[in-house]
Amino acid sequence: MRSSSLRTQLLLWLLVPLMLFVGVNIWVTYHNAIEMATVVHDRMLLGSARIIGEQIHYEDDTLQVVIPPAALELFQSDSHDRVYYRVVAANGKLLAGQPDLPGPPRMPRNEESVYFNASFRDDPVRIVAFSQPVFGIPAQGPVLIEVAQTQHSYKTLSDRMWEHTVQQQLAILVLVVLLLLLGLRHGLAPMMRLRDRVRRRKPGTLEALDTAPVPTELAPLVHAINDYVQRLDDHMSAHGRFIANASHQLRTPLTLLNTQVDYGLRSNDIGAKDAALRAINSGVQHGIRLVNQLLTLSNAETGVGHPLRQGDVNLVEVVQRVLEELATLAQAKKIDLGFEFAGAPVTVHATPSMLEELVANLVDNALRYTPAGGCVTVAVTTAGQATLLRVEDNGPGIPEEERERVFERFYRLHEERSDGSGLGLAIVREIALASKATVALSSPATGSGLIVTVSFPSVPGAGTSA
Repeated sequence: MRSSSLRTQLLLWLLVPLMLFVGVNIWVTYHNAIEMATVVHDRMLLGSARIIGEQIHYEDDTLQVVIPPAALELFQSDSHDRVYYRVVAANGKLLAGQPDLPGPPRMPRNEESVYFNASFRDDPVRIVAFSQPVFGIPAQGPVLIEVAQTQHSYKTLSDRMWEHTVQQQLAILVLVVLLLLLGLRHGLAPMMRLRDRVRRRKPGTLEALDTAPVPTELAPLVHAINDYVQRLDDHMSAHGRFIANASHQLRTPLTLLNTQVDYGLRSNDIGAKDAALRAINSGVQHGIRLVNQLLTLSNAETGVGHPLRQGDVNLVEVVQRVLEELATLAQAKKIDLGFEFAGAPVTVHATPSMLEELVANLVDNALRYTPAGGCVTVAVTTAGQATLLRVEDNGPGIPEEERERVFERFYRLHEERSDGSGLGLAIVREIALASKATVALSSPATGSGLIVTVSFPSVPGAGTSA
């Protein structure tokens, strides 16, 4: 499991390579110790062979070999190694030592030494073969001197050298770990101070953090926190305004309903009571619509960051269903409500319920703002890589300088002409954003009115109409 501690992760990232380096260094040191011990051992063997060679002389027509004590005293140690030697004349005659001592893999030249490992009397031995010339008798040829020693002291020497180096490496590693811990503690102190500064902030405080006392590496984090705080402040401000506007929008019809109920209760006239009931019914319907729009807007805002079960939806079927539901409102105002499409299915990627709300809000807005006897036309077409939903009416339209503001919540351009809540186009934009679509407002080529165009990205492989 990966550690969540930054200190632990940094320590591991520093220690793991260091430990690998120490491991490789120990391995290299081990081989270096063996090589060093071999060099020391070989020099002792060669020194012993040279001492023996210096004592070889020719006397009474024979070669005389004297083994001086100094030649063997070189190998004295606590390891109690055994030392063997052999001296052989050029003609192969044994002059001194053990006759069964193994010979060299090749004969050395004059004053040349050959080192090799062998087994002698069930013990591993290191042997040097040295060719010693006999001066004054050239015809005699060189004498071969072999000196061998068991490898206990050699092994002890290499192990001690290696252990000493390992102890030094481990001591250095422990010291480095302590220094790293101190360094990490000191290096992470600014982060801990930043944490304490954030913890000491009072709930609801949205001031930006000061970047002056922060190290350069932590500055991006502080900037990100400040950016998030700014966005959170904007969101909370918008949320507060939304709640205030929603409260105002609900308080007015509720106050009116309360007045109408009081009037109906005080009145003894049946006609007046019926009028009050009709007014109450209208107010309740308006309140229900407002609440439904608030819930739809909330769902649409959630869908911008987290799309709600989007899928491929037939836009033509959605428009037909909405037009059937709003046909009664169009007939009541004697508005010509039409639908233009090529006849083939047109697929867009959206949440079905949200897409239906988008179409319903566009058509409902057009019907509410279009005067009696007017015309509202809905069209579904394609243009290049986009699918277009267009709702056109011949109502009063929206001035160009006001077209961006009408997407604000509760903003109503013609309050005296409509009983709307000012949420329709805000809902349309939020749903469009959740579906990665765009909304544009324009005017008809002739006459007054408004054209709302929603551009959806085409679905690859889906059927479209031209």
